[in-house]
Amino acid sequence: MKFGTMKTVSSVFLTFLFVIGTLFTTSVYAKDRIKVGVVSFLTGPAGGPFGIPAKQGAELVIDAINAGTMPAPYNKKGFAGATLDAIYSDESGGGTKQVALFRDFVQKQNVDAMIGYISSGNCMAIGPVADELKMLTVFSTCGTPRLYEEKLRSHVFRTQANAVGDSLAAAKYIADEYFKGKMTTAGKMYTGINQNYAWGQDSYKFFELGMKVYMPSAVGSSKPQFPKLFAGQYGTEISALSLDKAKVVHSSFWNGDWEAFVLQAMVRGFFKQKIVVSSVGGSAVDTLGKKFPDGVIMGTRGLVGLNVRDNKDPLNTWFVSEYKKRYKAWPLGPSYQYARSVMAYKLAMDKAAASAGKFPTQDQAISAMKGMKFKSFVDTIEFTRGGGHQAVHAISYGITKYNKAKGEPEVENLKTYAASCIYPPAGVKSEDWINNGMPGRKCE
Repeated sequence: MKFGTMKTVSSVFLTFLFVIGTLFTTSVYAKDRIKVGVVSFLTGPAGGPFGIPAKQGAELVIDAINAGTMPAPYNKKGFAGATLDAIYSDESGGGTKQVALFRDFVQKQNVDAMIGYISSGNCMAIGPVADELKMLTVFSTCGTPRLYEEKLRSHVFRTQANAVGDSLAAAKYIADEYFKGKMTTAGKMYTGINQNYAWGQDSYKFFELGMKVYMPSAVGSSKPQFPKLFAGQYGTEISALSLDKAKVVHSSFWNGDWEAFVLQAMVRGFFKQKIVVSSVGGSAVDTLGKKFPDGVIMGTRGLVGLNVRDNKDPLNTWFVSEYKKRYKAWPLGPSYQYARSVMAYKLAMDKAAASAGKFPTQDQAISAMKGMKFKSFVDTIEFTRGGGHQAVHAISYGITKYNKAKGEPEVENLKTYAASCIYPPAGVKSEDWINNGMPGRKCE
C-alpha cells in the first residue's frame, strides 16, 4: 500500500474514532443545560420575611453547584453534569393563578423540573396538576399533611416535613418544660391564634391532639382564634386571647402576619402575660431584632435558620458564611428549605445518571429520588413517607433571647426531637396515630 493511501486510511480511522467518541460523550451528557422553574413569594406580605430569603437560598446553592464550588457531597459540578438555568417566579396571587403559571412553565417554557412553593394552599392546588402533566416537582416549604395523606403523588416530592411534627414537637416542649409540678387550672390551659386555611387549621389541630397525649390534664380553650390569611390587623383577636384564661398560646403565623401580630401584641404587654409558642416565626426574630420579645418558644420547621446558625457542620458553616457574604444577612428557615430542595434534585439527577450511564430521563430522576436519604446542612433528610415522596426530619424548639453583647438574637434551652418521635410510621395517618397514643414513638 502506498504511503498516500495509508495516510488516507489513517485519517478516515481517526475521523471514525472522533465521531464514535463524540457520540459516546453526547449520550452520557445529552444536555449541557437544563431549565427549572423556582417559585416563591417575591411580592406582598410573604415576600420579605419568606419568599425573598427562600429565593436567595436556592440561588446561592444553584450557582455554587453550577460552578462546582459547593462542599461535599455536592462538590461535583452541575446537575448530572448540566448547568441549571433557574427561572424565578412570584407565588403571589392564589392557587388559580399559580396553576395557570405552572401549566405555562410546563407546556410553553418546557422546563425540566419545578422547585419551590411556600403556601400550603398553593401546594394543594399544584400537586394534582403536577401529576397530571407528569412534571417532576419538588415542594420546598408548604406543610399541610393533607398533600400525601389524602392521596399519594407520582411526580411530586416534598423535602420539608409536614405540620404534624412541628405541632407535636411544640406540644412536647410545652409539656416537658412548662406543665410540670403543681399548677392552677388556668396555668394548664392552652389556646391558639392561627390563620384560617389548611396550614393554620392543621397546625392547631395537631398541637391540640398532641397536648392530649403529652399532657392529658391540660385543657384546650373553647375560643382559639382563626383570622383570615394576610389579615394584618389583630386587635380583636389579641383582646380575646388576653381575656382567655389559657396561659399558653400556640401560633403557626408566618410571613408579615406574624410580624404584625408581634408588634401589635407587644404594645399591650401580651408576651408578659402569656407563654407563646411559635412553630414557624423564626424569620421575624431577625427582621425585628431588638424589638422581638424574649421568652417566645420558637420553632424553625426543622434544623434550619435561627436554631442552627452556630452549628459547626462544614456544610452549614459554608452556607451561613456564603449567604452572609452575598446577601448581608443571616439565612432564614426558608433559605435553608429552598436550598435543600435544590440539593435533593441535584443528588437525584447525579444518582440517576450514574445508574443509567447517561443523562437521565425525568422518570429515572424520579426513581432515584423516591425513598432517597440525603445530607442536609446539619442533619439527614429521608423520603420515607408518602410512598417515598414525603421527607421527614428532626424538629427543634428553643426560647428567644436577644444577646446585647453580640447585638443579635439567639435561642436558649434548645431541644431537638427526632423524626421517630413526632411522625407516624409509613402508611399510617397522622390523626389515627395520635389518637391511638402514638404507638412505637421513640423520643430519646
